[in-house]
Amino acid sequence: MREREPYAWPKLSILVGFSSMPVRVLYIGEIVGKPGIHCIKKALPLLKEQHRIDFVIANGEGATGGFGIGKNHSIQIHKLGVNVITAGEKVYYKKDMVTHIPKSPYLIRAANFPYGNPGRGWRTYTAGGMKLAVVVLLGQSGFQRVHPANPHLMLPQLASKLREEHDAIIVDFHACTTAEKANLFYRMDGEVAAILGSHTKALSADGRILQGGTAVISDTGRTGSLFGIGGLEPQTEIGKFLTQIPERSKEYWEELELQGAVVEINEKGTANEIYTVRFPVSTENRMEDDS
Repeated sequence: MREREPYAWPKLSILVGFSSMPVRVLYIGEIVGKPGIHCIKKALPLLKEQHRIDFVIANGEGATGGFGIGKNHSIQIHKLGVNVITAGEKVYYKKDMVTHIPKSPYLIRAANFPYGNPGRGWRTYTAGGMKLAVVVLLGQSGFQRVHPANPHLMLPQLASKLREEHDAIIVDFHACTTAEKANLFYRMDGEVAAILGSHTKALSADGRILQGGTAVISDTGRTGSLFGIGGLEPQTEIGKFLTQIPERSKEYWEELELQGAVVEINEKGTANEIYTVRFPVSTENRMEDDS
């Protein structure tokens, strides 16, 4: 009798969740108020189809009136198709977020906040067969109300551990200055798939892939009013600069646009491509979202 040939086991990738197909991630710039949520509602389904998006991250820390994000708005944004909502220094501005964020796996606060703060600074997700780690870090310059740990010391150690169990790492670096962002870009080149800048709400034109394969951009812009000051009603913001008297900011509905960036991540855990997106949104039917 002819002997049966030994079974040839398929070669396994060294990657945790190997996928031969690249994963395409859409990062949506900071959502500013109900106009920003309106943009998500109207534009996201079309963007996901046009750009073949597998996974959606959005910075939501301005979703509730431009300052912080409340529980109800976070739930609404998640239901509209956003897989992960990140936030920066304003994450706890709305009291209900303090108790909501620990129970919500789609919400991430800064990893360099004090140990034991509510919520998580990084989380694990699966998209297109890849196991992704999404990390949020705060910069050290320009934040007077918070005093985060040094992100330039924290991220190398954190990324080293995350690479053991993840195929790719995506970082939302919420910082004020381009110099601090650039420092982290080059320090972590080749160690993470992408570092996407947020906070200044002005879409930058410096998206690129560094020599080690890390996709970077200084700022991913904002989602809301293009004509506002940081997406907010101009006259109120001007008055605060002139008088130094605090006044409640107002949402602004003029010239709405969804801004952000698309990153394609390969099986090596580095980036094939990064480019920005700008999607104008009509204010038609805005009344249903302005309540």
